[in-house]
Amino acid sequence: MTGKIVRTRIAPSPTGPLHIGTARSALFNFIFARQHKGAFVLRIEDTDLLRSDPVFEKDIQEGLKWLGIDWDEFYRQSERLDIYERYLRILFEKGSIFWCPHTEEELASERKEQMLAKEPLRHVCSARNGGNSNEVSEEILRFKNDAGEEIIFEDIVRGRISFNPGFLGDFSVAKNFRTPLYNFAVAIDDEEMQISHVIRGEDHISNTPKQILLQKALGFESPKYAHLPLILGADRSKLSKRHGATSVLEYRKSGYLPEAMINFMVLLGWRESSAEADKGESEKEIFSQKEILEKFSLDRVHKGGAIFNLEKLAWMNKEYIKNKNVKELASELKSFCGDFLDDIEKDNEKWTKIVSLIKARMTFLSEAGNMADFFYKEPFYPKELIFWKENSRPPDIARHLEKILALLAGLKDADWSKERLEASIMPYADENGRGEVLWPFRAALSGRRASPGPFEIAAVIGRKETVKRLEKAIAILK
Repeated sequence: MTGKIVRTRIAPSPTGPLHIGTARSALFNFIFARQHKGAFVLRIEDTDLLRSDPVFEKDIQEGLKWLGIDWDEFYRQSERLDIYERYLRILFEKGSIFWCPHTEEELASERKEQMLAKEPLRHVCSARNGGNSNEVSEEILRFKNDAGEEIIFEDIVRGRISFNPGFLGDFSVAKNFRTPLYNFAVAIDDEEMQISHVIRGEDHISNTPKQILLQKALGFESPKYAHLPLILGADRSKLSKRHGATSVLEYRKSGYLPEAMINFMVLLGWRESSAEADKGESEKEIFSQKEILEKFSLDRVHKGGAIFNLEKLAWMNKEYIKNKNVKELASELKSFCGDFLDDIEKDNEKWTKIVSLIKARMTFLSEAGNMADFFYKEPFYPKELIFWKENSRPPDIARHLEKILALLAGLKDADWSKERLEASIMPYADENGRGEVLWPFRAALSGRRASPGPFEIAAVIGRKETVKRLEKAIAILK
């Protein structure tokens, strides 16, 4: 493939939503293509009409777009049936494929016998040299596998891989001339689309020799292969929902940033080459998209399984939220604040101030609504929330809040800021105990055990609302 334009592809089947494994493969293909100024192809493998669903195709496209994985070309296998038929007939005329008359029951019986004999599961068809004049509905088209030499290919990730072709038997390639099966359609599409590198999960390694045999039979040059490690749960079993994995768009709904997802996925099986890493020192975890494009390389992809760590993903998401531009974050958070979105739209400046106060406390974007609602709605809380300690006396707390009201009354509206509020009240708090004064002040304004500080809240909600909430707290205490 030396000298050829780099062209990679992701080829999901629309039989379910876009999951983390497919998204990771898409990401590695996308990065590799961009690094080499090549093309990235999205190919929907929807020849299984019974299981394919346009809803899932839409989910796949939307998930990739959300992650920022943009494709240069788009294809659907269901729109390419004429192409597959043409190649099937070429092989049929050459005698490279034939009609196999054996029923599924006969094939199942054969497999059972092979299992008992501890032989490779394969079908060497007795009809491989028979007539090919009729198409019978129960029959299937098979590839006449006469390969004698080992099938060898150099995998970019795993090195040299070899297969004994005898273990493959005469494998199926199509149900009929208009219904190709997976390996045949893949071999044709990769050639027609001039795919230079096939980067996919290691579960496809067993498909590679079949595709190579089909490529040779048609005179195609094989692409280069790179098989990625599987993504595993913490118990090192295959990743599933019980490990916390879900579809990509569910992560969006749960409040993950796409940048965090990209960073997390790229580390599922890859680490940068660095002096620090080689010395055994702490490896870098957070990468900008620019750094990923600069540093990623297939030769640093691990052979072993990549562990999916939901706690690490949550940590990474928190880091990205904390470091995100406030205005950009404020815009993204709106979709999680439907209960008071109209209020946000009326005063974007106020909303930006609120986001600057809560973003350091957030792990997920979906927490924004709960963290910010008291800035717009009067909080309701039990009387005990205002108590700094269990033995705090209501009359003392009420006295502190009344003093705060008196101090606030001495502030001009022009001086209503976090800094001036703090300067007015902190001397009293230091004299009477910060916890005894500031806890009830903050609790009265937020109605929460955890929230930004009282001066920050008061500065945002304004004098009128601050006074109203303090007066309500005093009334509750009496």
